[in-house]
Amino acid sequence: MAHKFALILLGVVMGIAPGLAEGTPGKAMPGSEREPLKTVSSVDINRYMGTWYEIARMPNRFEKKCKDDVTAHYELNPDGKVSVRNECRMSDGGTNTAHGRAHVVDGSGNSKLRVTFFWPFYADYWIIDLDKDYRYAVVGEPERKYLWILSRTPQVGADTYQHILKTIEEHGYDVSKIVKTEQSAVPAANITSK
Repeated sequence: MAHKFALILLGVVMGIAPGLAEGTPGKAMPGSEREPLKTVSSVDINRYMGTWYEIARMPNRFEKKCKDDVTAHYELNPDGKVSVRNECRMSDGGTNTAHGRAHVVDGSGNSKLRVTFFWPFYADYWIIDLDKDYRYAVVGEPERKYLWILSRTPQVGADTYQHILKTIEEHGYDVSKIVKTEQSAVPAANITSK
């Protein structure tokens, strides 16, 4: 099951890769009126490690079979690389797990990472919003096709969620496409959306 999940992730990463090959990451694509996607200025990588709950995301193929309880766990290795473990609960009640690794992009203040679940294919992982106390984070990528809202807890308050959506919109994302993720520890109705 995890192998199948990894193959699906490979397909998505390969879908992202051609776009990255055409231009410099972060630059507006030809014909685009959007500003290049901006990241936070710096990230304390040690504070960023640990478990994050997925609050919401832009729909994507590699999470299509995830019903709820989506989490991401990051662990900093002695060599400076990051171990990644993504998990979700499937409709049949089983757990799907994907293991990957990431490295920080030099000169990014730790706000840009390159992640792989199937070497040698990498995808961008850009931290575009981060709570000062590291309670929530927003992860995107230069073409704005993918986005995740992450939290240290299975839910965020309604005011916080609205603030996050506003920030995402300011970054040039279409917030109407964002879907909330159910976490079994908290009813989805407790999370207010736009």
